[in-house]
Amino acid sequence: MKLTRREMVASAVASSAVAAKAMAQSGALSAAPDFAKQAHDNMQRNADTLAKFAIPIATEPAFQFKA
Repeated sequence: MKLTRREMVASAVASSAVAAKAMAQSGALSAAPDFAKQAHDNMQRNADTLAKFAIPIATEPAFQFKA
């Protein structure tokens, strides 16, 4: 069986569309990541890490924002 370039492209597009649809259907069943919860957890973990260290108030210099 001999295929032309147009027929090869058409079959490649069709097969990739079928594969993409199958992946979309299987991906739809899994839960989407909760970015807000991940951000909150990261902030909490960072706060817990920083709370382990005693930092004197003199370490951070005072500053002012001027317009």
